[in-house]
Amino acid sequence: MASPASASSSSSSLMWFRKGLRIHDNPALQHAAARACGPLYPVFVIDPRYMEPDRAAFSPGSSRAGVNRIRFLLESLADLDSGLRRLGSRLLVLKGEPGEVLLRCLEEWNVGRLCFEHDTEPYYQALDKRVKDFASAAGIETFSPVSHTLYDPADIIARNGGKPPLSYQSFLKLAGKPSWAASPLSTTLASVPPVGDVGRCEIFEVPTLIELGYNETEQDEVAPFRGGETAALTRMKEALSNKAWVADFEKPKGDPSAFYKPATTVLSPYLKFGCLSSRYFYQCIQDIYKDVKKHTSPPVSLLGQLLWRDFFYTAAFGTPNFDKMKGNRICKQIPWSDDEQLLAAWREARTGYPWIDAIMVQLHKWGWMHHLARHCVACFLTRGDLFVHWEKGRDVFERLLIDSDWAVNNGNWLWLSCSSFFYQYNRIYSPITFGKKYDPNGNYIRHFLPVLKDMPKEYIYEPWKAPLSIQTKAKCVIGRDYPNPVVSHDMASKECRRKLAEAYAVNQRLNGTVSDEDLKSLRRKLEEDQEKELRHTKQRR
Repeated sequence: MASPASASSSSSSLMWFRKGLRIHDNPALQHAAARACGPLYPVFVIDPRYMEPDRAAFSPGSSRAGVNRIRFLLESLADLDSGLRRLGSRLLVLKGEPGEVLLRCLEEWNVGRLCFEHDTEPYYQALDKRVKDFASAAGIETFSPVSHTLYDPADIIARNGGKPPLSYQSFLKLAGKPSWAASPLSTTLASVPPVGDVGRCEIFEVPTLIELGYNETEQDEVAPFRGGETAALTRMKEALSNKAWVADFEKPKGDPSAFYKPATTVLSPYLKFGCLSSRYFYQCIQDIYKDVKKHTSPPVSLLGQLLWRDFFYTAAFGTPNFDKMKGNRICKQIPWSDDEQLLAAWREARTGYPWIDAIMVQLHKWGWMHHLARHCVACFLTRGDLFVHWEKGRDVFERLLIDSDWAVNNGNWLWLSCSSFFYQYNRIYSPITFGKKYDPNGNYIRHFLPVLKDMPKEYIYEPWKAPLSIQTKAKCVIGRDYPNPVVSHDMASKECRRKLAEAYAVNQRLNGTVSDEDLKSLRRKLEEDQEKELRHTKQRR
């Protein structure tokens, strides 16, 4: 390890990219570039566990991420590299366990200053502590500003007496106007100091999917969204060019069946990887609001959507075990089913409900779908029809979404399963009528489920009701070419409501301290009640 004296006297700086894959409004990069008297090493570490192909996974990709998100990340890295080269630098790609690789670089390059964007995820919190402890012992200055979110979650939690606000409105009251918003953001960088001697560290170019061991033809339809800061700024500019649309934006009114031209900005993957600064996006929306006579307000406005992201980040940062039911103090303890067959039918778009299956196909193919479509399939898996554990669905989204964001993904699954934040479990999305409201002809279903493309529109949402002659003419016989429904929606949703009512009552009676034994007892009771109901139904028939 470099001695404190040698490190602190060193003039070289290291900029460690993780998220924040951009040059505009990047305080860590700006600090590194402004303070560097010597070389600046811009580094990204490829973790093989995140990037290497895993042939045993249920979809193309690594053990942690689907191929769509890996492709998006590689495109973002290539674009960042191009941006740095225009400024006289380049991105240094290294491979290995990030902590080990970074400590080796700090030592090898005799770094005096380490800069990286603050991250609130538990994984990065542990990694950053390890790196900061090493840097402190070596006399290396560290600079880790909050710039991935609009607010510092720790500040909001401190203002709330040490606990995160658990409602959106209470979060808004505490948050107020961001402190940085009083002055314009720095969105350009004139130059970056050149890279110095890399010594014995093995440096790579940004790899391609092929170079990582993937087969580019593994998917027949690739997501239409390209990664990178350039694409992010172009997409934002296009979205915000229609000031009336921005002013009138109202979240519940979006069309989840619009796919070639989505009824939303599709900026979430760029915000997830930090290709787009959420602070810059916030500032641009506010500039438009100043130019229009009136506009919608949070929570439904475009700005309100950005604030939802910060709300979930704050709740996640201040809640231990936020990504689990067990040990999560804000999560209802519910005896969810672990039915692997139902989970697989949902995950593999074989539920027999075309609206649900089409959404799941879009997820596999594009790694993205409209937020209302996400609501439908999440509700269907959990409290609406299948009563499968929300953690199982969360894992599927976490793998397949290009915008999978730890805090937002977990927060939304807690919400949509009625485990936290939202408790009106009687409000269920119909897998039949909800999609029909937006797309009566079923064009979305016909695109993503071509097996149903010739089904008459009267039956496109309920093909099992079509007479056999019509199924035959449409070249889609239910039970042979497309599955029968895995459950009857009317019966399953009624059963889900009953189970949740019982679970809520137990949580209330035990004041949230529900043990494993309590859950087992409740599960047994629910199963016995279900058997009695089935026997009763048979007798009535």
